[in-house]
Amino acid sequence: MSVEVVSSGPPESSGVPVDPGATMADIAYAAIRDKLVMLTIKPGDAVVESALSAELGVGRTPVREALKRLEYERLVVSHARRGTFATSVDVADLGDISEIRRRLEPLAAAKAAVAASATQRQLLLGMADRTDKFEAAPPSRYDLIEWDAEVHRTVYRLTSNPILEDALIRYNNLATRIFWLLLDRLPPLADHVGTHAAMLRAIAAGDAEDAAAIARAHVTEFDEAVRAVI
Repeated sequence: MSVEVVSSGPPESSGVPVDPGATMADIAYAAIRDKLVMLTIKPGDAVVESALSAELGVGRTPVREALKRLEYERLVVSHARRGTFATSVDVADLGDISEIRRRLEPLAAAKAAVAASATQRQLLLGMADRTDKFEAAPPSRYDLIEWDAEVHRTVYRLTSNPILEDALIRYNNLATRIFWLLLDRLPPLADHVGTHAAMLRAIAAGDAEDAAAIARAHVTEFDEAVRAVI
């Protein structure tokens, strides 16, 4: 089975620079991860190394390394003599995912509020301003969810704790897949994503306590919204 490719174009970049030390495997990982998280590659679809290699313009080895990492993150599963497939999305996992995120997301927001540099704080204020504009002119649902992920990943990166960052990315990816699965049944996304503006400003202001409280409320709101429609 071929890999489905759907593209509506990425949202405007947040301005966070790409790691100059990123390897081809890192680049392949990020691209394939986003396809899996956004359900562009649907649950149960075959993930074909050769097709991804050709599409991404990288060798088979970086793709293979990326898929090993994605298997650890429970986004793909490999079967001997059958191949690699996108994992199913199990809404029953929501409780476990939310339990972990309610503890780690506030920690990340608080750490970012302490660790961010002056330049990074200005970046966060710019991201908050952009988020505020969604209320008047909401972008597409695809771009809103991509922006939600971009905000989360930026906060994780600013913790300066790569182990915490990796854990949070993993669980946010799983939560985002549930988001996509139930997208048509959930309330308007602009309101949910809009709560990021206050968190970004709290982090930029160095208010760790407020940033943590907003992050916790954001996760709780997501959990409750999903539970209301399942």
